[in-house]
Amino acid sequence: MAMLLGLHHHDRRGRRILRASRLFVGLAVTAIALARPAAAAGDSPRGSDEARAALAACLATDAAPASERDTFLRRAVDVAERAVAADDRDAVAHFALFCAVGKRLELAGAGLGSVAEIRRLHDEVDRTLALDPDYVEAMVGKGAFLLRAPRLLGGDPLAGERLLRQAILLAPDSVVARLELARGLAANGDRARAESEAAAALVSAMLLADGAREADARALLARLAR
Repeated sequence: MAMLLGLHHHDRRGRRILRASRLFVGLAVTAIALARPAAAAGDSPRGSDEARAALAACLATDAAPASERDTFLRRAVDVAERAVAADDRDAVAHFALFCAVGKRLELAGAGLGSVAEIRRLHDEVDRTLALDPDYVEAMVGKGAFLLRAPRLLGGDPLAGERLLRQAILLAPDSVVARLELARGLAANGDRARAESEAAAALVSAMLLADGAREADARALLARLAR
């Protein structure tokens, strides 16, 4: 019986890790969707040509045929790793690696065997922010994770909220940052502040004529109103 209870506990812990793993990958891809090539963004670090090429390749993957995406992402990982090897202080190279590894995990489906790769995602986003503390896309990815992930995998709601609010200060038009803040607050039971942030996200999306994010904000507000 003790052995069965131990196995049951291990199985429950494994399921929690699996759910948290999927959450982290989802949040990583959210930040990646927000990302833009550094050459086109005045507030993003410049990065080497190779680092920017790796990030651009990662971001272009969604437009590729489904059968070719893993091949594209493998190449993006390879180019990003070369950029990191050439200059470990290149924040864009580390973010490109975060992007490519995150999208590969999303494509494959995060499982218990993905824990090492998820740890790698942690390491790459942490390294990105250590090199450039104002890198908004990396701040959104890490902040959303900290706010919503279980403590088992390093969740820290207060630290996550601080990071997301810092991202909003740096990029007031970041609808994704506001949406992630709203979702995180809602997940932690703070409905009133979640509604306030979702409403602010809706206004920003409307001002930017961002139809997809406007729909996301409206859907979130509808859920919060139930």
